[in-house]
Amino acid sequence: MKIALLNDTHFGARNDSPAFLDYFMRFYNEVFFPYLKEHNIKTFVHLGDVVDRRKFINFKTAHTFRQKFMKRLWEEGIDTHIILGNHDTYYKNTNEVNAITELCTTYDGKHEPWIYDKAKTVNLGGLDILFIPWICDENYEHSIKEIDTTKDQVAMGHLEIKGFEMNAGHMNMQGLEKSMFHRFEKVLSGHFHKKLIYNDKENDYTKKDLSAFENTFVKVFVTNKTNEEMFNNLIDRLHNTVDTHEVNIIEDLNTDITASVKENILEEGEDTLTFLGNYVEQIDTDLDKDKLKKVVKELFTEAIEK
Repeated sequence: MKIALLNDTHFGARNDSPAFLDYFMRFYNEVFFPYLKEHNIKTFVHLGDVVDRRKFINFKTAHTFRQKFMKRLWEEGIDTHIILGNHDTYYKNTNEVNAITELCTTYDGKHEPWIYDKAKTVNLGGLDILFIPWICDENYEHSIKEIDTTKDQVAMGHLEIKGFEMNAGHMNMQGLEKSMFHRFEKVLSGHFHKKLIYNDKENDYTKKDLSAFENTFVKVFVTNKTNEEMFNNLIDRLHNTVDTHEVNIIEDLNTDITASVKENILEEGEDTLTFLGNYVEQIDTDLDKDKLKKVVKELFTEAIEK
């Protein structure tokens, strides 16, 4: 059995940018759906963050998503399974109210999008797979119990796990411990994104492999730049040696923190605290970063409660 996987499609990205939506649809029309047909793939699993913003979606984006993506899956008889991500849910403490349930209807009662808001074992082609949606307050105990007790050897989900790259060169230090998943033979997860964090105090970019940025929009966050020649060479390579669609550079994170926060809030939805925590991690300081993140969290919580 063949299964197609997608994750973090973020319909509505960049403030419902028409250019991004057109770019996304080029991928589905020219790559994704033709590949499914060519290889006779009839099962599709989405690993979460189907849409970009938790609170709302543009009508044009919603129309394109329903008519040109979901309906095409139905028309081509694709058994569709959607594991909810953090961007798909309206509330932070429950997955019950979510964009996918509201946007997707069952066209024939058979080839419907199966939506998962809590951990569940699903059998695909004789293989039991543990589906794990975004873990929130409401489903936390159930999710942990399923992870600890399941006999499934494969897990798929939208997970926040410590010790993996959230952005290129920056490790995520929040979420579940990696050791919780050692019993699985394979774990496949959405949620982790790639951006380029430039810090030549710690890294040599002279021969850095840039193939991961092929056919992408690249954002370069400059945290430490001491070698102008190395930096210029990297940017030149991003423009000329790999086929990038756009390269944006944010050099002064200290003076441009407001702009950076605004842009990332638009991209990451409710992950403001995650962004601020990652920002603290990038600061060159001798202060205790864990204590600093605690203070930032307390200030943020106080601010949103007023």
